[in-house]
Amino acid sequence: MSRTIQTVDAQWLKRLLPRRPAQAHKGYFGHVLVVGGDHGYGGAAIMAAQAAARSGAGLVSLYTRQEHISAMLSRQPEVMANHQHFTTMLDRATVILAGPGLGPDSWGKALLAQLLVSNKPQLLDADALNYLATLSTAEQQQLQHDNRVLTPHPGEAARLLNCPTAAIEHDRIAAVQQLQQQFGGTVLLKGQHSLIAGPKQQLARLSCGNPGMASGGMGDVLSGIIAALLAQGLNSFDAAALGGWLHGSAADQLAAERGERGLLATDILLPLQKLLNGKT
Repeated sequence: MSRTIQTVDAQWLKRLLPRRPAQAHKGYFGHVLVVGGDHGYGGAAIMAAQAAARSGAGLVSLYTRQEHISAMLSRQPEVMANHQHFTTMLDRATVILAGPGLGPDSWGKALLAQLLVSNKPQLLDADALNYLATLSTAEQQQLQHDNRVLTPHPGEAARLLNCPTAAIEHDRIAAVQQLQQQFGGTVLLKGQHSLIAGPKQQLARLSCGNPGMASGGMGDVLSGIIAALLAQGLNSFDAAALGGWLHGSAADQLAAERGERGLLATDILLPLQKLLNGKT
């Protein structure tokens, strides 16, 4: 398998996200549907939706448990939150982000069974990955398509490949390429120097990021960023690679200013927006 590794840098941002046309409206930039937040796990889905909104998606919706809707609206009223009419919300979306806080129970599994058969661009994270790991090889192959992004950490990657986590860390390049071959689309294997493998044998490594990112919710924010880039027309590999670079670079700017300890996932959103607009 190919081991030619691309370097993701600021030039990717200029190439993939040019200046918006003067006649642009929200319909130009896609509609992200975030699916997650079972009982007691609303924060993950809320952060993912907020990150998608801050990363340039034209519209963002959240399908979640009723108990989380008021928190979502008070935190980011631009997000359209609902606990009913899932099929209608799925039909209206252009990109689906599933997994943050979804949980392992029947509520989340029923939603995943419905959305995984969609051909719309998707990002699967967290409990959506754990669900995918429980499917048979034949079922996994039936659900493959190129415009999907998986964002596992090493533990989730080990479950997907049915191997020890140590095996993932022993050869991360081989692991991310094996994940891509088995599940299709693009895979972003999180960790120090995250790796991205795409459907056309692309391979990229991120040199940004810092230990301050070892705190809850970072993966949820990353998912929202990548989903918003998919909504703006980027393919799965470009969205994952650029999204990972934006996430890590924003965190590095914060760490340089404030230090690494105490860095929170949603702190990244302010420098992230500046980066997206070419300001540092």
